[in-house]
Amino acid sequence: MAGPKQRVEQQPAWMLHALPWRETSLIVEVFSRDHGRVGLVAKGARRPYSQLRGVLMAFQPLLMDWSGGGEVKTLVRAEWQGGQPLLTGRALICGYYLNELLVRLTAREDPHPRLFSAYAEAVRALGRCEPESPILRRFELALLQDLGYEAGLAEEAESGEPVRPEGRYLYIIERGPVRLEALEDEGVDVATLGDQPLLSGQTLLDMAADDFSRAETLAQSKHLLRMLINHTLGGQPLQSRRVLKELQEL
Repeated sequence: MAGPKQRVEQQPAWMLHALPWRETSLIVEVFSRDHGRVGLVAKGARRPYSQLRGVLMAFQPLLMDWSGGGEVKTLVRAEWQGGQPLLTGRALICGYYLNELLVRLTAREDPHPRLFSAYAEAVRALGRCEPESPILRRFELALLQDLGYEAGLAEEAESGEPVRPEGRYLYIIERGPVRLEALEDEGVDVATLGDQPLLSGQTLLDMAADDFSRAETLAQSKHLLRMLINHTLGGQPLQSRRVLKELQEL
């Protein structure tokens, strides 16, 4: 059943995905600052002289107006805000990875203002040709935290004691970081825990401090964040990740 009609104006947003609809229109998925992910019909956007034709671009900051009360609203206006270089090459594929994560893991009309800011910074950093790995790790961590993975990186599970920089930890889903020695003291056979990432305490502290400057932190955080994202996806594959692997990226 359709909800009450609403009119939204001058909403900062990024276009995540677009599909042709009927002969001249598009259905676009956007990520907005105050309304989260929203589905919009862009009527006539594929016509040669449509004002929307050159505006609806991925990885470009937009201001949007829309109206309607159903699950898919009607796009009224979109304005390009400029100032963002076009993404190319590997940066472009990394951008598609960010977009696929948002489409797959966020619900429509569920606001995530912190994640909106994290996405905007990630796209801008990709546009500045900064190293891709730290950009993706920061965004993955921000996404997981916004989805509820607030399990302390800097505190040991169960005891709540500060993580020791020199310690060795396994990150166990639904528990958090557990010191390897503590598991062994419990009589747990670590080999039975499967592909749980082994992490240094320093890596966990670096992640909590948003510091991905150490090579070890980058490598270990990739393993941890990939495990958590796979768990959140329910094991469903990501198309963009397959492309990244084919290019030996990340």
